[in-house]
Amino acid sequence: MGAVDEPLTEPMKIAFAEGRVDGEFRQVFGEMAAAPVRVGRTPLTLTPQYGGYSDFLSDDTRRGEFDIKFAIGAARVLPALPSSGCSVGSNEDAVHLVLKDTAPTRVLSKDPLIVAFSAQDTEFAAPGTSGCGRLNRAIDRVLDLPSAAGSNAFDMDVTVAIRPYA
Repeated sequence: MGAVDEPLTEPMKIAFAEGRVDGEFRQVFGEMAAAPVRVGRTPLTLTPQYGGYSDFLSDDTRRGEFDIKFAIGAARVLPALPSSGCSVGSNEDAVHLVLKDTAPTRVLSKDPLIVAFSAQDTEFAAPGTSGCGRLNRAIDRVLDLPSAAGSNAFDMDVTVAIRPYA
């Protein structure tokens, strides 16, 4: 994304529920947790966060859609950096991912049901920073943001544990 090419070394964990209610497919997003990722040789960190929208109903063209933002922090004290609210994207202007399969679904376990697949999006645009006060422009320059659609890639290996609800 922009100038950032860092792998997530810890898994992102997402909890959600989906199913049919009165014959209609519905989803409820639960929560998301992820560890901060250090941005190259800078003191900055990016922490993936839920961006306010998810739709994990798959079809022939996509694995699902997911909005994500990245909280900006620092590995060491940066006095001008706000303690919260500084991010790439926001709930109003998130990174919108439309995930497409890159590897077929594999069943890892039948009881409990656990499946794995790989997906990516190489067509999304990345917004600039917001909530960083006077550092917005400087951080945008360091991260090369905003970044146009088609200039970014988000690849993921996914493991999903499926639990039925009574």
